[in-house]
Amino acid sequence: MLELLGEANAAALVGLVGGIALGLAARIGRFCTLGAIEDVLYSSDNRRMRMWGIAVGVAVIGAHLAMAQGLLDGAETAYLDQVWNPLATVLGGLAFGYGMALSGNCGYGALARLGGGDMRSLVIVMVMGLSAYVVMSGPLAYARVFLFPVEMMPETPQGFSQLATSAGLSPTLTGLLIGGALVVVAMAGGGMLRSPGHVFWGTVVGLAVVSGWIGTAWIAQTGFGNEPIETHRFATPIGDTIFWSMTASGNALSFSVGSVLGVVIGAVLGSYSKGHFRWEACEDPRELRRQIFGAVLMGGGAVLAVGCSIGQGIAAFSVLAYSAPVAFAAIFAGAALGLRQLITGFSPAE
Repeated sequence: MLELLGEANAAALVGLVGGIALGLAARIGRFCTLGAIEDVLYSSDNRRMRMWGIAVGVAVIGAHLAMAQGLLDGAETAYLDQVWNPLATVLGGLAFGYGMALSGNCGYGALARLGGGDMRSLVIVMVMGLSAYVVMSGPLAYARVFLFPVEMMPETPQGFSQLATSAGLSPTLTGLLIGGALVVVAMAGGGMLRSPGHVFWGTVVGLAVVSGWIGTAWIAQTGFGNEPIETHRFATPIGDTIFWSMTASGNALSFSVGSVLGVVIGAVLGSYSKGHFRWEACEDPRELRRQIFGAVLMGGGAVLAVGCSIGQGIAAFSVLAYSAPVAFAAIFAGAALGLRQLITGFSPAE
């Protein structure tokens, strides 16, 4: 397969397949980060947040089973092979969550809405991708490295499974117990047992993340190139896709490009299957200004936090990185603050 396609194209194909599944989950299964948070805070229906719990639990179980079978080396993933910076995680997560509320969706959600014909999301996607690159390797990269220095290859991988190993526990058992507990808690209420659609699409999202880990790890182990081990995330990969679209004749495909394009394709298919596809544009300049500002915060925040709502919220969780629960809590808090500003204008409770 690698000889026929080439390693970069094979990685892009892995990303494309998983991305299509994620796009379908967003449009058919209504899997949405901001929607789940908004439901918890302002609705009595918390099934979408429980669907998140299922996705995370399935991803944790799948990733640790893959590590146990030698299909994935968690220590080589971006979330475990650099020293965790709690301050960067918190500040980046807060910025991302607040920006997500202002924009009305995260990078993944914006791609899914773009696949449904929402042209406002195209602006969010473009601005977010460019913002991520400005902070990652552009003019603000020097300030980022100065304020939040990155130390690679720590003495021990920065994850709870490795912490459990030092305490004499099996990493595989640790992952299975934590992942299983998340699934059980998510299923144990909210009418989830009577809502197979939420269970199914939550499982699809978790498996899509695992497929990225296993696919890119296999390419890295089998090929002779230098393909990174990665899975789905939607901040710098959007920037990668913008860059590739401008320089494709001189640059190879990548997992990131396949993933981003896959989400859009899956969202288009899902939208048409539900009869929801329709072209939409922004008619209020103030709304567009708010969304652009939110996209700027999301791009920069995701780089600081080393991941977005999918990157930290599910991918980093799948390898039980220290940063994952902290980043998710910060994203939740930032989103809650932004939603309150939009809905109540910070008016005091009566």
